[in-house]
Amino acid sequence: MTKYKELQEHLKNNQNIWLITGVAGFIGSNLLETLLILNQKVVGLDNFDTGHQHNIDQALEDAQQATGKDLSNNFKFIDGDIRELKDCEQACDGVDYVLHQAALGSVPRSIEDPINTNRANIDGFLNMLVASKDANIKRFVYAASSSTYGDHPDLPKIEDKIGSPLSPYAVTKVVNELYAQVFAKTYGFKTIGLRYFNIFGKRQDPNGAYAAVIPKWVAAILNQEQVFINGDGETSRDFCYIDNTVQMNLLAATTDNDKATDQVYNVALNDRTSLNKLYQMIEERLIQRTQGLERKNPIFRDFRAGDVRHSQANIDKAIELLKYQPKYKIEKGMDEAMDWYVKSLSV
Repeated sequence: MTKYKELQEHLKNNQNIWLITGVAGFIGSNLLETLLILNQKVVGLDNFDTGHQHNIDQALEDAQQATGKDLSNNFKFIDGDIRELKDCEQACDGVDYVLHQAALGSVPRSIEDPINTNRANIDGFLNMLVASKDANIKRFVYAASSSTYGDHPDLPKIEDKIGSPLSPYAVTKVVNELYAQVFAKTYGFKTIGLRYFNIFGKRQDPNGAYAAVIPKWVAAILNQEQVFINGDGETSRDFCYIDNTVQMNLLAATTDNDKATDQVYNVALNDRTSLNKLYQMIEERLIQRTQGLERKNPIFRDFRAGDVRHSQANIDKAIELLKYQPKYKIEKGMDEAMDWYVKSLSV
């Protein structure tokens, strides 16, 4: 039996209360679904700036379908804002573990609106740290970002080697890690940061100017719309399926390895896929699943400001200290996600 399966069995037999900020978002709703399936109680906090009620509804529905039980009584939702300390304090009351996912993501959005990005990602983060510390939370796990590596040229990325940030968003994520370090040294408050690389999977929003590339391209191809690729298509990313990300959050929250806390970890696969290859992978899977869909060449345009050329993560630290066992390479993750994409993203 693997460590992750042992953890799942342990959680099923030991009910705790978890707070997920950003619960109506892509990652937050997947965490909600998994925790409910594992017989946990969940408090969710969201203000719906970027999240959606239908994500919560689908998470509850999928958890019920997986267990055959109505789990709605194990979930409490708070319509609140991490930029308000009182909302954070209310959400943390009586909670064992915090999974802090709420943020304003997107490099381009931060370039256009650095002030609101700062308010959500720094002011909101500090509010959650203070509220969690004061509530004696057992473990505070937060969404960090691969953008922290900035202009550091080395590949694959290793946690203790970062460069200068390339966007306001990246600055906010660096500051999150600095605040977490200070709270550990000053208050003895245990945190773990997870530097997400390019996470994908069900409930990822394809709409809006700042949509992630995979659902955006899937929706465009399904609806016979043009796909645009920034640059020459040889830009590469370490794409990581959502189930690997959920695993890392649960391992980080519950680890009993003292050396694993007050650290940051890459959440990825130690792999790289170019945008050109990604487009081919998506198109091939959609043609297999959709009658009458024809191949169509993408249009290349200028590189996007603030983007790094290549991104790939070393995951040795997560494997060693958290016993991370990513089960999904990009191909398997794409196969798992594609049926949901086809069902949910077609017009």
